[in-house]
Order: sequence, then C-alpha cells, then structure tokens
Amino acid sequence: MTEHHPRPDNQILSALPQSEFQRLAPYLKTIAVASGDILYEPYEPIREVYFPDGAMISLVSIMEDGSMTEVGLVGKEGMAGLPVVLGGKTTTSQGIIQISGTVVRLDANILKQEFQQGGELQRLLLLYTQALMTQISQTAVCNCKHVIEQRLARWLLTVCDCIQQEEFHLTQEFISIMLGVRRSSVTVAAGILQQGGAIRYRRGKITILNRDALIKTACECYGLVQTEYQRLLGD
Repeated sequence: MTEHHPRPDNQILSALPQSEFQRLAPYLKTIAVASGDILYEPYEPIREVYFPDGAMISLVSIMEDGSMTEVGLVGKEGMAGLPVVLGGKTTTSQGIIQISGTVVRLDANILKQEFQQGGELQRLLLLYTQALMTQISQTAVCNCKHVIEQRLARWLLTVCDCIQQEEFHLTQEFISIMLGVRRSSVTVAAGILQQGGAIRYRRGKITILNRDALIKTACECYGLVQTEYQRLLGD
C-alpha cells in the first residue's frame, strides 16, 4: 500500500502530480526557522534546498565591507537553492530567513534526480526561475529609479504576497538593510505610509490596513512583477 503524505502549502510542491509528490515526500522535512537564520552562504556548496511554507527567505548580496542588500524574495510561491538544478553548486548570494515560520527542506541531490526526470517539477522550477529573474532585475531598476516610499510600498506588498499574511514582524533596521538605505529613510517612508492609512507600524509589527492605498503608492515595478508571476505560475 502506498503511503500518502500531506501536502505543504508551498505552491510548487502543492502543484505536483500525486506520483511526483509521493516520490519526494519521504525526503521532505518541515522545519521551523527564525528570522536571521542563514540557510546557505555565498560560494559554499548548496547541500539542501528550501520550499517556504510560511516563512520568507531573502536572497542577499554581501559587499566586501560587510554591507548587505536584498536582491530577491522567496515565499510560498517558490524555492531557495535554484543553482542546484541550473547546473551550479554555489551562488554569490546568501539565503537568510527574513520572516519566521516553516520551510520544507529537501536534500539537493534528491531534488536534482527528480528534476532530471523531466516531469512537472522541472517545468515548474524553470518557470519559477524566469519569474524570479524578473523580480531580481526589476528590483535593480526600482532601486535606481524610484523614491523610498514607493520602494517600501512595493516591498511590503511583495512580503504580503510571499507569506499570504497582512501582518508580520519586521524591524526598521532590518528593512533598511534589505532596501540598502538608511534607517532614518525607512522611518520617514513608513511614517508617510502610516499617515496615509495604508499601514500600521508598532514595535516591529507591520499591519497592512489598506492594500489599495499601498498599491497606489507603490511604483509600477510591483504590478509588473506580479503580472509576470501570475502569467508563469498562475492557475
């Protein structure tokens, strides 16, 4: 008799045909992670991949002077550790937990074996790779072209989409590191969004009160990236 394992909320894993999921299921392990936990470091072999199932992962670029800037976000829609299936064993970015929760961990070799079978997992991961590339490239444009309150609004909306919650814990210091700006700039921008009724920010807890208002404040980058995610990975 075939043992059936419950499906995680992660969109890639939940979209797999039953036969593919059951091949992976014995190797999937759901673990709790906390903000600041490091999943993998730059230039080190990626031995495990992670499918967020409530937590959110930041892909962070680290400069020689130790300063950091976020280049990508991974939530329930995706997976961290893509170089494993793209032919590489390392990456130049750090994978770090930004919002606490759970992730589904899988040995990189098991993932690679399943990917090479050319089934639905391969198709979904390739589509997700294209969507993530869009997010990363548009973030680079956004950081150069748009003011901080637009960027913060776009970023908060993306966080909300990644974890599918409208309330989460994030300090201004952490946000400033991720956006590559001064903490004082985040304070001013968050104040503008709060005064406009879009969010509430108290003691490290952010609540999105008016999503439509936040969308109006955000730059065009948010809509562009979300449209591409929906085109590639939507039902």
